[in-house]
Amino acid sequence: MISALFNAFKLPDLRRRIFYTVLILVIYRMAANIPSPGVDRTALQMFFESASQSGTGAFVGLLDLLSGGAVSNFSVLAAGVYPYVTASLVLQLLLPIFPKWEQRIKDEGEEGQRKMNRWTFYLTVPLALLQAYGQAQLFRSATIGTQQILPNFGWGATQILPTLTLLLTMTGGTMFAIWLGELITEQGIGNGLSLIIFGGIVSRVPSSLRSILMEGGEKVTLTGGIWAVVFVLLTAMVMFLIVFVQNGERRVKVQYGKRVRGMKVYGGGSTYIPLKINTAGMIPLIFAQSILAFPAVIAQFLLGSTNSSVVTFANGVIEFFGGQHPWYAPVYFLAVVGFTYFYTFVMIEQQNLPEMLQKQGGFIPGVRPGKKTEEFITSIYQRITLVGALFLGFVAVIPYIVGIFMPNSQMLIQSSGLLIVVGTVMDTMRQLEAQLLMRNYEGFLR
Repeated sequence: MISALFNAFKLPDLRRRIFYTVLILVIYRMAANIPSPGVDRTALQMFFESASQSGTGAFVGLLDLLSGGAVSNFSVLAAGVYPYVTASLVLQLLLPIFPKWEQRIKDEGEEGQRKMNRWTFYLTVPLALLQAYGQAQLFRSATIGTQQILPNFGWGATQILPTLTLLLTMTGGTMFAIWLGELITEQGIGNGLSLIIFGGIVSRVPSSLRSILMEGGEKVTLTGGIWAVVFVLLTAMVMFLIVFVQNGERRVKVQYGKRVRGMKVYGGGSTYIPLKINTAGMIPLIFAQSILAFPAVIAQFLLGSTNSSVVTFANGVIEFFGGQHPWYAPVYFLAVVGFTYFYTFVMIEQQNLPEMLQKQGGFIPGVRPGKKTEEFITSIYQRITLVGALFLGFVAVIPYIVGIFMPNSQMLIQSSGLLIVVGTVMDTMRQLEAQLLMRNYEGFLR
């Protein structure tokens, strides 16, 4: 792997792509530390120090994890790229409801995919504006003593301009982050949005390690050092499990018929289709986190109500979807399992393996081409996806299981974030390997 990495840096084009990707990630991390206008940073810091055990504090901590620490700074990138992820999911859910649109996009091929991307961007803007307003409303309702985090937020005569400035800045920050991800995809090493999320998650590792070592105090303790070693080992074990399952596959044998052209005979060989146990990768975790966080974002709008019952209800919703409620972990587990099945079968439909095999003259031995082949492949996916879905669900709730036995400790990286990190690294390595193999170099994974 080390020699393959050196080979990657020997190639000018690939070296340029790697450096370009690193540069974009550095720009993203710099932008994540630019505070939004109108924020009282002293009150913000006091809020995070005092609200860690409350439902609101837990939800804000979840938002901070999803944004890679941008929420704790209330930076211009506080909304992250998750409005885009949510928009993409909404469109994928809506397309089957309109079969004509779905078929038209499939028939148009690359042009249809570009249309889908445009619709996703159009939907991202109002969702980013909605999430920005929800986050601002949440912090506006938080008062630390006599200090307010957003003292000028509101719709009074003197507050409209600062409020609009804040909302437009945060929405612009989201679109800027998405644009950086697109630059990595087009001119870098690929997986742009995944690498943006990856950079945000990894950036929290030093602060998490420091918190474990100091056990919430100001000095490193022996107990904290022991906990740090335990969680490093636990992280390594989870990484090994993730890599093992991510590489698991079911191989389906495919036979190709012989074709005679003139005096020559072509084809007649056999190969296999690798059906991944976890075809969906880390996407279901991102979808589940985004969707489960959405009700709490909506509930933030109710915190400014003068009706105490409405405020109590809103706080209850925020507490539940912030991860504090005992039933949150089972709901999260089921959401991940459901999204795994959904996304897997969306990908299967897009790949259209039976039709592709038929066009290439291939067939599965003992299975008729066409409808029977489709049913056969679908039945295999239904079985192996169960293993992948349960694995993803288990990985997602590991922090809650660990919290039962070690309530005063925290994961070095949340397991869901760890899956995103490992999945992104593996996908990136595969893309670099493909670039190396195109130039007759040995790849990373061989």
